[in-house]
Amino acid sequence: MRAWGGDQVTEAVAGSLELLRTVTDEDWTGVRAGRLEWSCRRTAEHVVSDLIAYAGQLAGRARTAYAPFEITFDEGTGQAGVLDVIETTGALLAAAVRTAPPRVRAFHPYPFRSANREGFAAMGIAEVLLHTHDIAEGLGLAYEPPADLCEAVLTRIFPHVRPGPDPWPTLLWATGRGELPGRAPVTGWRWNNNLVLPAGRLTLEGVTPAAAADLAAGGDGGFGWLGDAPYEGTREVAAGLLKAYDTGVHRPEFGVFVLVRRADGRAVGSLGFHGMPDEEGRAEIGYDLVEPARGHGYATEAVDALARWALARDDVGLLYAAVEETNAPSQAVLTRAGFVRADVARESLLEDDTLRLYTRRAAP
Repeated sequence: MRAWGGDQVTEAVAGSLELLRTVTDEDWTGVRAGRLEWSCRRTAEHVVSDLIAYAGQLAGRARTAYAPFEITFDEGTGQAGVLDVIETTGALLAAAVRTAPPRVRAFHPYPFRSANREGFAAMGIAEVLLHTHDIAEGLGLAYEPPADLCEAVLTRIFPHVRPGPDPWPTLLWATGRGELPGRAPVTGWRWNNNLVLPAGRLTLEGVTPAAAADLAAGGDGGFGWLGDAPYEGTREVAAGLLKAYDTGVHRPEFGVFVLVRRADGRAVGSLGFHGMPDEEGRAEIGYDLVEPARGHGYATEAVDALARWALARDDVGLLYAAVEETNAPSQAVLTRAGFVRADVARESLLEDDTLRLYTRRAAP
């Protein structure tokens, strides 16, 4: 999967400026930006603030909060000057994205307290596209960004949004700026950066629909794999994630995670849910490791970490895994991770009694 982010930030900013520089002589302060309460001028200044904030967060590797700074304009700065600053801060974000290592994360509050370089790029692009739309709507201009940019934003920070026939109207609908046939209006929204969980020597990195599509197509999903390629099971679950996303039932916190080794950043396997918890709070998990990573305890650490996280939630009371009778190593992993052998018929979780069922329950 090729590096994504810096070039796309530059593209989004360039497209915005090409349009907005044609109307710098108009009144932006007295005109409301589309459906926003802000004026067009205030909206453009907001874009500047977001771009520099995202660049600062990523470049400075902020961990627990936003870096405490803000950007101001010289007295008398006109619309053309504000657009020049959008170009400058866009270039800073693009540079921060291009130079950040793939696994680096920095603080962002929604929804899991951090984002990686692709997340910051996608958020910056979203700010540019959406607020250019708002300003254009206020000033009576036509604006439609490239479909591939819109799709890239949706597949990276809107994984909970079912794709529509056209990415731009879907992005507008998902952010309360438009309508889509057959879908209720959106009155409140937030984007969704991928979830990352610590797991001993590993980090569990949530797979976005963008990464899943690449994995399912035979790519690396943006990960450097031990042994140069993921196990085939990872490609299969990525395809399953993609199907759930396409049908609108994907929920990223109950998706797929890639196991990344902290020591060297190499991906060693995958772990994830087979779907959302059922009405009784029961959820099935599955996992795999690339062959060179087996026998080192990685699966046990990953399964235990995911179980602790999931069973601490109010909507999960039991996790279970189905293992072939002959797969003694996998059964040992589950046992070491706190799962216990259960009776298939009594639990009513599996129809195939040739499999071995292991469960782990939430603490009373």
